[in-house]
Amino acid sequence: MKKILMRGNEAIAEAAVRAECRFYAGYPITPQNEIPEYMAHRMPQVGGTFIQAESEIAAINMVYGAAACGARAMTSSSSPGISLKQEGISFLATAELPAVIVNMQRGGPGLGNISASQADYFQAVKGGGHGDYRNLVYAPYNLQECWDLTMLSFDKADQYRTPVMILGDAVLGQMMEPFLQTGYVRPDLPPKTWALGGCKGRTPNVVKSLFMGEGELEQVNYRLAKKYEKIKSAEVMFQEYLVDNAELIVVAFGVSARIAFSSVKRLRDERRKVGMFRPISLFPFPETRINDLAGLNKRFLVVELNMGQMVEDVRLAVNGKSEVLFYGRPGGSVITPEELQEKISALL
Repeated sequence: MKKILMRGNEAIAEAAVRAECRFYAGYPITPQNEIPEYMAHRMPQVGGTFIQAESEIAAINMVYGAAACGARAMTSSSSPGISLKQEGISFLATAELPAVIVNMQRGGPGLGNISASQADYFQAVKGGGHGDYRNLVYAPYNLQECWDLTMLSFDKADQYRTPVMILGDAVLGQMMEPFLQTGYVRPDLPPKTWALGGCKGRTPNVVKSLFMGEGELEQVNYRLAKKYEKIKSAEVMFQEYLVDNAELIVVAFGVSARIAFSSVKRLRDERRKVGMFRPISLFPFPETRINDLAGLNKRFLVVELNMGQMVEDVRLAVNGKSEVLFYGRPGGSVITPEELQEKISALL
């Protein structure tokens, strides 16, 4: 199989098509515009539906409707656009509808700028909208993972009947690099007997997120919580690099992990005792493994393109067993490998 060259946004869009996504609704915003542009071309070719909605709010509610009918549905946006979709994402989670949402983060808060950021971490992994719900969140750091995790996202959305978010950034969406377009094989998933596909000969299905009966919503929340616990036990993903004998472990996700890996590798070549830990699933967060690594004279340095967000989850996971430090740049400013290498060297 030959590697091909694509932009990150295009790789996600084509992977969605190959994973049998047949409904896309979105609204333009930089730096993810290549996704709706690509889907506008590809959806008609595979018998799917593409809609450029009148707003981000309209787009997420169109996804809600398509998902309720059993279609594999997707939307994408960037930071302020994802904020507008939060009410609809909460509705999807409560109605237990599968959908894939892509966020190619840009600098914030506010309209900010169009450069890469990771300041939407809290929004993605803590729910973002209203109520006690969570999203399964994946953070790819190269185009191969953009491809593979997009396919996985549709499967996990169907398996758990939940929204799944792919949390990228402006660098990942716009960069080009070679990767393998691996084939898609749909796993054995439960039939969508809950979908609104016509009810001739059976009791009608009802899809809703409003529960007004006495104690009804409480039971819904208990059921959702049980599902999230199952996800936490079964879907944790992470990558380690030379952590066992490291005195300092760098923790980073997404594009920050690409930068950090370069710095850590150079320092390892100098025989410095530094390693790297990369969460791939941000929810569920790999808290158990991080706690296992803590102690034994190890320290952690969390690197993010924000003012410090994932660092809070690392501190909770470490639970006082190790010192946890933070280094980041906010507002669309990207750290260089040389800058980070100098920072790590000073700590060592």
